Amino acid sequence: MTQAELAEFVMANSTNARRRLLCVGGGTACRDTAIEDVIEVRLDKLNRVIDYPARDMTITVEAGIRMAELTRILNAENQRLPIDVPQAEQATLGGVIATNWSGPRRLGCGTMRDYVIGISAIDATGRRFSAGGRVVKNVAGYDICKLLVGSKGELAIISQVTLKLRPRPETSALVGLTFDSTRQVEAVLARLLNSATRPMAIEVVNPHATLNSLAEVQSKRFLVCVGYEGATHEVQWQVESLIAEAQPFEPRSAKSLFGSDAEPAWAELTDFVLSGALPSARSPLTFKASLPPSRTMEFLQLATAAGISAKAHAGNGIVLGHLPGNVTAAVQADAVLKPLSELVNSCNGSLTVLRSPLDWPIAPQVGGVTAGREWSERIQQQLDPLGLFRR
Repeated sequence: MTQAELAEFVMANSTNARRRLLCVGGGTACRDTAIEDVIEVRLDKLNRVIDYPARDMTITVEAGIRMAELTRILNAENQRLPIDVPQAEQATLGGVIATNWSGPRRLGCGTMRDYVIGISAIDATGRRFSAGGRVVKNVAGYDICKLLVGSKGELAIISQVTLKLRPRPETSALVGLTFDSTRQVEAVLARLLNSATRPMAIEVVNPHATLNSLAEVQSKRFLVCVGYEGATHEVQWQVESLIAEAQPFEPRSAKSLFGSDAEPAWAELTDFVLSGALPSARSPLTFKASLPPSRTMEFLQLATAAGISAKAHAGNGIVLGHLPGNVTAAVQADAVLKPLSELVNSCNGSLTVLRSPLDWPIAPQVGGVTAGREWSERIQQQLDPLGLFRR
């Protein structure tokens, strides 16, 4: 399939059948919901590299390229797109952009909105349009790139993307510190705001979740993982400085992982959103909460009390959680989620259900209503007047 063929198909649908379209990349971010009378538009065949001027540190590719394949291409030039993506062998670039997914390195590296500098897409009538370009310093016109990042396929089909890249770091490290209480964790997080070090990631894992690579030190306690990247001597100094800065807060244990030894821990932090979806874990529902970083530990404490396995991007206010396996009905899930929903509502945050049983009448999102909702709907009406991309 080519981009032109896809545009022709969408145009034919808009003028004839007018069936609703569901864009699917690798399928890793699809929520378990039933949508009737819908055509799945699979984009994984749009996977060609259009242009890769490595010296310019940009690449133009079709949106269906697998993230693992993109990583292999960039590795050959010692470059990277520093976005942590679970199931990278299956996930597509377009899907990651549409969901604006980000992982542990979000704190130090940002999100997809920071790397998309050019984009091509197809609206609901089959019209192709583009924004941005192939140079990093491109500020002409409206920033359609940022509009489409995170649009979840409800505005247009992303078909081609130009990304700016970063050099691969010489090495990386993760420091795991364990604590008995959220009070201690909050004190450490406050200290990190004024740290002499510059973390790439600050993750907090609650006692109900375990990282196998750090299980020997975690021992059912709160685990704070702080990640660093850069030159070897720089990373070594930052790790030593962090451990010294943390000592006044009396961590129960500490462990440092460097280079290849740190990779399994990075991978576990990235794949946490999937861990509760595995048959052995038997978690019925997975959610993502977004709230001010200052309220993150309060949210994590509530989740821990409810038996939820949870992990937070503590520097960004993002929490991922899996309900315990003993929650077997929607009414039980509602009861567990109620105090969490009340907290996110009180601070204008949001809670989104990423995965749940098809027969559970659980609201897909709580909170997140903003003053720009009317403007957003007007944009959607212009790009999709027939509502063919809407859920």
